[in-house]
Amino acid sequence: MQLRPNQRLKLDDTDDRLFYASPRFVTHVDEGFIQQLTDLYRDRLKPNTRIFDMMSSWVSHLPEEIQFSHIEGHGLNAEELARNPRFTHYFVQNINENPQLPLPNEDFDAVLNCVSVQYIQYPEAIFSEIHRILKPGGVAIISFSNRMFFQKAIQAWRDASEPQRVELVKSYFAAIPGFTTPEVIVQKSTVPNFLQWLGAPGGDPFYAVIAYRSSSS
Repeated sequence: MQLRPNQRLKLDDTDDRLFYASPRFVTHVDEGFIQQLTDLYRDRLKPNTRIFDMMSSWVSHLPEEIQFSHIEGHGLNAEELARNPRFTHYFVQNINENPQLPLPNEDFDAVLNCVSVQYIQYPEAIFSEIHRILKPGGVAIISFSNRMFFQKAIQAWRDASEPQRVELVKSYFAAIPGFTTPEVIVQKSTVPNFLQWLGAPGGDPFYAVIAYRSSSS
């Protein structure tokens, strides 16, 4: 997997930090999506482990009843991150500008990315970093729907159908030696498109691509 230069382009190519300078205390997907994501986290994440919530905001959708030993937050708006009650610590960094994460090797049991993968311009570098910071056997969960800030999504994402976006994320994992074969969870919407855009409940499709760092890697 190697994105062509034009596939990395955004319609709005100004610094991402400017776009996210003002906090948005909203959720970017509907309650049905959030419930499915929380259920997935409940199934795959273990208590008292270390979690990295990448490209996050003021809410992480983690199960309230599960306690983790450390939750590291990351995003582009400090005010949003400061509002997140689950974070042990957080930092602000534009990973499209600097993909190197200030985190130790093999330090996390899970890396989470919720509805933000479409904004990553250099997935080769970012998924290499995800692999680096995961412990052997650790899990990466990339979840997304069909919503986005269109002007900030990369061209490869904007041009792709929903099934093609799943394949794109799978290819991000496959490009990095040491990940297991990605697992895909799909829950398509049964709500007509025009009702989805009007915000009808249950309208957001749910996609998750999951891979583990190989124990031998």
